[in-house]
Amino acid sequence: MAEVKWIKLSTSMFDDEKIRLIEQMPDADTILIIWIKLLAQAGKTNASGYIYLNENIPYTDEMLATILNRPISTIRLALKTFEQFGMIKIDEDDFISISNWEKHQNIEGMERIRLQNRERKRRQREKGNKQLKNKSVTSRDSHATDIDIDIDKEYIVEIVNYLNRVSGKKYKPTTNKTKKCINARINEGFSVDDFKQVIDKKVNAWQGTDMEKYIRPETLFGTKFEGYLNEKNKQFKKGISLEEFDLDD
Repeated sequence: MAEVKWIKLSTSMFDDEKIRLIEQMPDADTILIIWIKLLAQAGKTNASGYIYLNENIPYTDEMLATILNRPISTIRLALKTFEQFGMIKIDEDDFISISNWEKHQNIEGMERIRLQNRERKRRQREKGNKQLKNKSVTSRDSHATDIDIDIDKEYIVEIVNYLNRVSGKKYKPTTNKTKKCINARINEGFSVDDFKQVIDKKVNAWQGTDMEKYIRPETLFGTKFEGYLNEKNKQFKKGISLEEFDLDD
């Protein structure tokens, strides 16, 4: 399985004023080690800077103390410091993300790794289907469904990461509404490239206008998806009346 084996660290990272302020704190060395370990963990998770146990379970302070091998009191101090300095974000569901992750990391390389993982799973599914020919229909369907769900997760991560990169937003690939919308369109036969075309068109048309608030998964990937896909590229004028559009289903 292809995995992220490295992350980028700037040679001037210790010249950063936030790092220099941290160096004046108690337990500074430990806090900086925690920072570097968080960066490495974000690279390992490979989800646009998010750090989590899995897409449904965020890391707790206790979990981080265990996997980073540091006292829980120091973990809490470090997280509080990083959040205050804007180095991380902790959302309402307690998921941690590294700020400006896509700006500093090799996103193209990580994207290739995700594509390699998806291709590996496609081959795995083909192999599994061949092995299942001699088994019962119930067993075959159950096994294939498990593999399909795993592949769908790869699609979702790739699509949401692309949306975030193009729009500058921070949507999570773990949100149930987002996953439901994407899976619905995939089940209708749309491809990942179709999603990217819709994202490009609507970000180009809406960003910087009153419509920008609709650059979100539930609008882009909703039931109007096919219509968006077949639109010609166009720009909306700033100040356009939102009442002219029925964007929410």
